[in-house]
Amino acid sequence: MHTILIVEDDTNINQLLKEALTKAGYTCESAFSGTEAKMLLELKSYSLVLLDLMLPGISGEEVLQEIRKKGNVPVIVLTAKDQMDEKLNLLTGGADDYITKPFEIKEVLARIQIQLRHAQKEPSGTKISYKELTIDKTIFQVQVNDKMIPNITKQEFAILELLLKNPKQVFSKEDIFEYAWEEPYMGETKTLDVHISNIRKKLKQVTQEEYIETVWGIGYRLRS
Repeated sequence: MHTILIVEDDTNINQLLKEALTKAGYTCESAFSGTEAKMLLELKSYSLVLLDLMLPGISGEEVLQEIRKKGNVPVIVLTAKDQMDEKLNLLTGGADDYITKPFEIKEVLARIQIQLRHAQKEPSGTKISYKELTIDKTIFQVQVNDKMIPNITKQEFAILELLLKNPKQVFSKEDIFEYAWEEPYMGETKTLDVHISNIRKKLKQVTQEEYIETVWGIGYRLRS
């Protein structure tokens, strides 16, 4: 049984989400402030978090940072922001997905199912390496020269997994997106490009080696 934490200070929206998700078979708990959410996250484990940004007490962005310090539970941000740059900033900040208010409950349920399905991928128990870069699927960890890369998201891990399993292959953006997100590619490339940029930045924290090469007009591959 999946347990979902709904972090939303608007009582009506929180209750609407809780009723819909409960009806869909999920166990739900509610938090109405960032402070309350942080307390619950310290006490319990959740399958997924629905997180509003505009919260009393601790902000939604701060709650997201706290979540990412401790693990990789899927986080879907509920936001009134509709500018593309602001949405991309959410993904850069560690969110797995976002839903713009006002939203349809059907969309919320569909996006939750996608994130939970991705989180439930069975690891093979093997390590995959390329040069000094290693991913370990049993513990969801990425290392370079035995230095752990912090705060890797599920999509970032999946992108690296695909590239490392096929070190000589050039992958189109469509192929990478469909593998990492497990949903049809709709022609929008910015989300994938942001995740590639995030991977590069995180790798640069521990190495000067450039691992991912852009193949202009096609997609990406590992740098030989």
